[in-house]
Amino acid sequence: MNNMFRPKLFTVLKEGYSKKSFYSDLVSGTIVGIVALPLAIAFAIASGVKPEQGLYTAIIAGIIVAVFGGSRVQIAGPTGAFIVIIYGVVQKYGLDGLATATVIAGIILVVMGIARLGTLLKFIPYPLTVGFTSGIAVIIFTSQIKDFLGLRINELPADFMSKWYVYFHSFSYINYYALIVAAVSLLIILFWPRISHKIPGPLVAIISVTVVVRIFDIPVDTIMSKFGEVPNSIPAPRLPSLNWETITGVFSPALTIAMLGAIESLLSAVVADGMIRTRHRSNMELIAQGIANIFSPIFGGIPATGAIARTATNVKNGGRTPVAGIVHAVVLFLIMIFFGKWAALIPIPVLSAILVVVAYNMSEWRSFKKLLKSPKSDIIVLLLTFVLTVVVDLTVAIEVGVVLSSMFFMKRMAEVSHVNAITKDIKDDFEGKEDSMENCAKMPEGVEIFEVYGSLFFGAVEQFTESLRVIEKKPKFLILETRNLLSIDASGMRALEDLETTLKRQKTKFIISGLHKQPLFAIVQSGLIDKIGEDNLYGTIDEALISIEKNKISL
Repeated sequence: MNNMFRPKLFTVLKEGYSKKSFYSDLVSGTIVGIVALPLAIAFAIASGVKPEQGLYTAIIAGIIVAVFGGSRVQIAGPTGAFIVIIYGVVQKYGLDGLATATVIAGIILVVMGIARLGTLLKFIPYPLTVGFTSGIAVIIFTSQIKDFLGLRINELPADFMSKWYVYFHSFSYINYYALIVAAVSLLIILFWPRISHKIPGPLVAIISVTVVVRIFDIPVDTIMSKFGEVPNSIPAPRLPSLNWETITGVFSPALTIAMLGAIESLLSAVVADGMIRTRHRSNMELIAQGIANIFSPIFGGIPATGAIARTATNVKNGGRTPVAGIVHAVVLFLIMIFFGKWAALIPIPVLSAILVVVAYNMSEWRSFKKLLKSPKSDIIVLLLTFVLTVVVDLTVAIEVGVVLSSMFFMKRMAEVSHVNAITKDIKDDFEGKEDSMENCAKMPEGVEIFEVYGSLFFGAVEQFTESLRVIEKKPKFLILETRNLLSIDASGMRALEDLETTLKRQKTKFIISGLHKQPLFAIVQSGLIDKIGEDNLYGTIDEALISIEKNKISL
């Protein structure tokens, strides 16, 4: 098996797995499992699904990614990045539509991995990532205002502006008990790390505040009062009811889920690599994430991906192999079986406080602020992606952001791709030297030389064509120097072909010098070399000029 497609677990077991390693993974996996419990429930509720669906996701995806993943320490499960897209899909297509979208996203991820697109992260512009991540953070924060303040709102609108309209008309109905519970939970989460880093703040907040609410019978919503009991078992596998209308309807959000899953899982793997100084297998990671998203909805789960915070927690607590990820999933399963009924007592405002902290951590406001000092094109991509994510839709934001980033990139490439006439420079060079070309000290008559820089692609073709129109009289020979031509596409090939045809009509000999591998391969592959002639391709300008001077090239 190619190492690129070998799960890291197999590599670890082949290298030898010691009792000491197992103990470290056991401790770390247990801690991460406990940390993942409130997050899995909170992300599920915020996404508009039942709390147990978050647990199913963390268990199923956690095991699959640990077993088949390309990272030694990746922890998978539901994350904040998916909240916006899941909520929208559930509102429009229901749970079956979400299951269908998740399965499609899983298939896309598997195909991406098999197609070796694991380097995907390199092609996602940083302003785009910060823009939609910050936008998601704002939406998560906005969605938690209702539960944080205990507002009695039966139906909260899905879109951002409508939410705030409803909030402004409901602030007079704040439940101060809920506000106090949420505020105390928030303070515990923020200040607990000053006391201990071993025990996570969210867990301390959940246990302590739940006990206080229970003892004093504080009138706030709990998981039990809103959703009923938390099941103590994973449901039997069930395929979503598929129909063509639903498939076509959810395909666009499914693509967004796949892209988000790929970006976040690979980013998490890269962060983990930096912490433990290893190298993940990106293609295998994508395949594992895809398998996880195919099976998660079959067992009642929602979309999953690598979770940066939980992965970092795993590393900090000593986890060094995929066994820690398996332990984390088993711990969650055991908690659900034996303590599920207690989880139903968790107050909703506590979960809301946890998600407010998640939103703040996701906001990347420092990176956002720093990017505002970037080039204008990056600022436009950042702000537009952010605004579209918040006001319109995450799918639209990513699509527009990718297209806009591509257009700006092509514009920049076109600006650095140009053609210059260098005949005079070559002549001056000859006049200043003697015997510079095998005793050929004079520039041949009737020669025009142009040098092309950058990439000759569809965005730069017009400039290339315009530059060549500056020739005042028809030369006997036209040399196109391409030592600085890095690449060429079909449009560039067409421009060269048109140039060759025009020069042939004018009885001007077309010569190319200095071709690199990619442009040369493209010319050979397209058959253009047959029109130009292999004899008219030279390694350097000097070689071409010597051949002209010695009459090796004739018209």
